[in-house]
Amino acid sequence: MIVNTNIKIQTHSLCFYYYKQKVLRDISLQLPANKITAITGPSGSGKSTLLMAFNRLWEEIEGCKISGNVFMNLNGQNTNIYAPALPVLELRRKVGMVFQQPNPLPMSISKNIAFPLRLAHISNKNLISDSVEASLRKVSLWEEVKDRLNDDARLLSGGQQQRLCLARALVLSPEVLLLDEPTSSLDPEASAAIEELLLSLKTKCTLVMVSHYQDQIQRIADRHVKVLNGQCSINHRQA
Repeated sequence: MIVNTNIKIQTHSLCFYYYKQKVLRDISLQLPANKITAITGPSGSGKSTLLMAFNRLWEEIEGCKISGNVFMNLNGQNTNIYAPALPVLELRRKVGMVFQQPNPLPMSISKNIAFPLRLAHISNKNLISDSVEASLRKVSLWEEVKDRLNDDARLLSGGQQQRLCLARALVLSPEVLLLDEPTSSLDPEASAAIEELLLSLKTKCTLVMVSHYQDQIQRIADRHVKVLNGQCSINHRQA
């Protein structure tokens, strides 16, 4: 259970199974609030699985199960994210996620950003319009797309699509943002823009990012969690 408000995410003896394979082994971690935690490890080590344990995305995959606990400090309260009384959609409003490959929905730029608001049953058109603009401004995309909000979002460049997906994840003001190798498909210029954006977001949310770029980790991560054979070790960034 979280007792320190500087801790955002805490796991206790977390194990993850894919059918009979034990992917994560007795993970006990404390991840700090308003920091960037980088998760690294070789392919198949369980780093993306650990990320999915923080928003229950794995529940949609057949053959998966967990044991142990995951607590988050959400809305100022200690929350067991696997408590039966916590609907998964409510959790994901507070815990956003951005994937390795940009995944704009087959709809306009504006509707992409508004989609989570619609899912949250927000129907006020002025509020939606203001929220779409504010979210696009957060990711420095507004000036580039403000005159073509009704265009298909899939026509944007790769870097723009990834910023669009970030804007979509941010529109509900999540407390935690999960990122699975968010710059791996981008060119150096676009990657640098995403890194700068992530650093700016720390004042508003807690970020947990899977990355295989050691130089990126050195530039932006406050804490480094290494996953190897389903177990974790932590390196604290030196000032």
